[in-house]
Amino acid sequence: MADNRTQGLDVLRKMLPGIPDDVTSLRDGGVADELGDLSLEHVFAPLWTRPGLDRRSRSLVTLGALIALRASDELKIHFQIALNNGLTLEEIEEVIYHMTGYAGYPAAVSARKLANEVLSR
Repeated sequence: MADNRTQGLDVLRKMLPGIPDDVTSLRDGGVADELGDLSLEHVFAPLWTRPGLDRRSRSLVTLGALIALRASDELKIHFQIALNNGLTLEEIEEVIYHMTGYAGYPAAVSARKLANEVLSR
């Protein structure tokens, strides 16, 4: 059985094609350089592989949480992951609209701006 880092990287590659096959670590040599590997080991491997929700549903939940947190860097990645997991652009728009009532207009406006930067129509 694969270790959590390998399993997490496999999951991330399926959701975000284009990660080179020779990448075994997300370390970049900078400050807190283990953060990417920790996300593989503690988020992508154990959470995105659980049987209770499909990846499409997990993307909906993740987008809502990241919008509420105004987690811009993560949203940029997860907008694309959401599309790759089967969400449509219209559904992503609905998540942004829906979050106005729960996270507020400023959070939704920030998410809209990021979506316009990273998603093309």
